[in-house]
Amino acid sequence: MTTIDTVVIGAGHAGLAVSRLLTRAGRDHAVIDRGRIGESWRSARWDSLRLLSPNWMMRLPDWNYQGPDIDGFLPAGRFVRHLELYAESFGAPVVSGATVLELSAAGCGAYRLVTDRGTWRSRHVVIATGPGVPRVPAGLREVVTAATYRNPAQLAPGGVLVIGASASGVQIADELNRAGREVYLSVGRHTRVPRSYRGKDVFWWLERTGRLARTIDEVRDPASARREPSMQLAGRAGELDLVTLQADGVRLLGRFDGMDGSRARFRPDLAETAAAADVRMYRLLDSFDDSREGRPPALVPPTIPSSVDLHRAGISTVLVATGYRPEYPWLQLPITGPDGQIQQVRGISAAPGVYVVGQRFQHRRDSAFIDGARHDAAYVVQHLLACRAEPAA
Repeated sequence: MTTIDTVVIGAGHAGLAVSRLLTRAGRDHAVIDRGRIGESWRSARWDSLRLLSPNWMMRLPDWNYQGPDIDGFLPAGRFVRHLELYAESFGAPVVSGATVLELSAAGCGAYRLVTDRGTWRSRHVVIATGPGVPRVPAGLREVVTAATYRNPAQLAPGGVLVIGASASGVQIADELNRAGREVYLSVGRHTRVPRSYRGKDVFWWLERTGRLARTIDEVRDPASARREPSMQLAGRAGELDLVTLQADGVRLLGRFDGMDGSRARFRPDLAETAAAADVRMYRLLDSFDDSREGRPPALVPPTIPSSVDLHRAGISTVLVATGYRPEYPWLQLPITGPDGQIQQVRGISAAPGVYVVGQRFQHRRDSAFIDGARHDAAYVVQHLLACRAEPAA
C-alpha cells in the first residue's frame, strides 16, 4: 500500500488542473486513471468530433492554447495531445491503466483507494471523472451509444434512429445524414443557441455578459439548472440545430416513448419542446443586446407520426445519445444523492477531505467546460491546502 497526501481520480482536463495547482503548492499527490491522459477523448468519442468551445477558451492553470487558430475548434485527437503536453509541462504524477475498484474510509481521517494496480491510502481525494455513459431507454436492445459510435461506416447499412437532440445527438445525426443515411431524430428537451451571433461566437457573448460566471446560488432552481441539456452546437462555423437538420432531410420525431415489437413510439410533443427551446434561445439573445438582427428562425415543426416501424422504415440501427448518468460503482462513501451525483458545495463533499471537480454547474455555469474547471479546481485546492499537510499514518 502506498501512503500519499492526495489522490486525484481522473487524468482529464479537470484532474490535470487540480494536479497543476497541487504541484505548484508542493503537495505530494498521484493522478489515477483507468486509461491514459484524456482517455474519454480517446475511447468514448467519435472520429470527427471537435471541441464545441473555441480554442481561446482552452484555459487551464498556467496553460493556454498557443496555436495559430485561436477562433477555431480543436479536433478531439489534438486536444488529447494538448493535455499530454500540459501534463509534461509540470511532470504530472499520472498513474495510467489503473482502474478504480473501491474508495472507502480507512479510519483516522484517511481514505483507501483500491485499484487493479495497487492500493493508496491518502488524507485527501479529488474525484475528477467524466459524465458517465448514456442511459439506454427501457425496451431497447442492441443499441449503439454516443460513447461507442465512431463513424458511419461502423454501422450496419440502412437507416438510423438517433435518440437525443443535444450536442452529441445533433452532431451524429448530421454526420450520418451527410453520409447518405436516412436519419430519424427523436427530440427531447434541448438547449438551442446560435453558433454565431452578430459576427461573434456564442461563447464570446456568454463570457462577455457574465453568463458563464453565474453561480448555482444565483439560479432559481439549482436542480433544474444542473440537468440543463448541452447546447446544440458543432465545433465548426455555421449553425447546427433542428431547423438546419430538417432542411437537410433529417426526419424529426417527438420524445422516444418505448417499443411495441419493432415499432418505436414517440410522444406528440415536438412542437411544444421546440417552441420552449426557441423561447429560451430568444430570451438569451435578449440578454446579449436589444437587436433583432441575425436571429435564427424558429422551427416550423413537421407533422410527425406517433410511431415508426423500424423494419418497414429500413432502420437498422438505433443510436442513443441522451440521458448521460454518473457512475461511481466503486464509491463506498455516503456522499451521493438520489440522482447518483456526488453531493457537494463548491466541490466539497460531506466526507472530510473528499472533493469533486468537473460536475455540471458544480458552482459556476461553466464548471463542466474545459475552460471553467480551473475555477473549481482553484477553490478545491485552496480548501485542501488549508487542511493538515501531513499524509495519513
